Amino acid sequence: MNTKKRSLMIALMTAMFLGAVEGTVVTTAIPTIVKDLQGFQMISFVFSVYLLASAITTPIYGKLSDLYGRKNTLSIGIFIFITGSFLCGLSQNMYMLIGFRVLQGLGAGSIFTVTYTIVGDVFTLEERPKVQGMLGTVWGIASLAGPFLGGIIIETLTWHWIFFINIPFGILSVILLQRNIKESFEKKKQPFDFAGIITLSAAMLIFLNMFLSMNTGNTNQKPYFIASITLTLFLLLLFYKIEKKAKEPIFPFDIFTKESTLANIICFLASTIMIGMDCYMPIYLQNVLGLSAKISGLSMAPMSISWLIASVVLGRCMVRRGGKAANLISNGILLVSTLCLPTLGTKSPLILVLLYVFIMGFGLGGAFTILTIMIQQSVEYNKRGAATAANSLVKTLGETIGISIFGSVFNLFLTKFFVERGIHGVDPGNLYKSSTTHPAVTGELTKEALNSSLHILLILFLIISILCMILSVCIPDKNKASD
Repeated sequence: MNTKKRSLMIALMTAMFLGAVEGTVVTTAIPTIVKDLQGFQMISFVFSVYLLASAITTPIYGKLSDLYGRKNTLSIGIFIFITGSFLCGLSQNMYMLIGFRVLQGLGAGSIFTVTYTIVGDVFTLEERPKVQGMLGTVWGIASLAGPFLGGIIIETLTWHWIFFINIPFGILSVILLQRNIKESFEKKKQPFDFAGIITLSAAMLIFLNMFLSMNTGNTNQKPYFIASITLTLFLLLLFYKIEKKAKEPIFPFDIFTKESTLANIICFLASTIMIGMDCYMPIYLQNVLGLSAKISGLSMAPMSISWLIASVVLGRCMVRRGGKAANLISNGILLVSTLCLPTLGTKSPLILVLLYVFIMGFGLGGAFTILTIMIQQSVEYNKRGAATAANSLVKTLGETIGISIFGSVFNLFLTKFFVERGIHGVDPGNLYKSSTTHPAVTGELTKEALNSSLHILLILFLIISILCMILSVCIPDKNKASD
């Protein structure tokens, strides 16, 4: 690898670090944020609107980078991201925070999409595994540093600085990209697929908004859900017809083979578990076990460590035994971790949490690494970019839908816990102020309520991991077919 490529590698690693740090810092800070802004029932919105905006822009950034170059497309996306981060840090209530998270998500859609596209453009087939491994290492380092840094900022400054910290990394990323990427691309003159983009974006907006509205507390939403599903199906059918006629479709449909389709479904399901852990495990550590934000952040570090180990170990296993065998091992480990999680309680030792988190990180890290490689190998070389972008979109959709459903279930069972004990009118959004209007709502009872609601989510994680295992068995065994 020559000097030019090494410089470019630094630019890409810096950009990746920006996106990775954002995720881990916010998850550590979210318990403090919702306490300060009084929006406990809106936790899932902080994550879901960000993911929704990111999901919608993923295919758009991919196409824009083909037409106008990778460097400028990624730089503009990063600029939008850090602008959103700055405004998030200035938020005075949950509605402002959620609104600016949308802007942040609109920029974030570029980071992981265009970064990996650049890797495919510049580096040879032999260099890519090493480069992607280095990007994975950056993700791991950011995952380790993010929670620790987030805990320190929460305890020494205020949560607002959680967002401000993204700004210098973003500026550095843009500078490095502008200096080290020398593009000599030919601007393509074929028409941009505006119809496809608009139709797909509208379908995702309507469909995902249906899940977001589950947390509003309105119980009479059946007509709205039926209308949303009907309109979504209509738009998807229209999108299919548009893409069939498009000269340069956003997603060529022949990239969805049986193998890649099953792999994408597993990624979708596994992503719901991952975002659920990221969002609600800090709640358990801080609000149930009573740990500090700093300790809570560090407690998630074992997942990042085992994630990196699994990527290397199970990646080698894939070479020797094939993708299906390696994926079965990964999902088996994930299943074991979800079987263990419901044993956690209000008095569980921290070492037990660390062990369970480590096991889950190994399963998730192995699964996502293996499945991504399988998806790329299931299509022709000139369509790997589209297949990878589709997989990225599927994972983002899984996170968005998953966190919305988990948020609705969490709030429902939190309220139900108090109702079963004869305490009515407890608002999940003002849970820690309920003692003033409901003397029976003590700190210990609140802790038990949170623990009870979290256990429902942990059972859902187990059910999802079982589905992942079943689908993994159904993936075609190419090794066996070639023997």
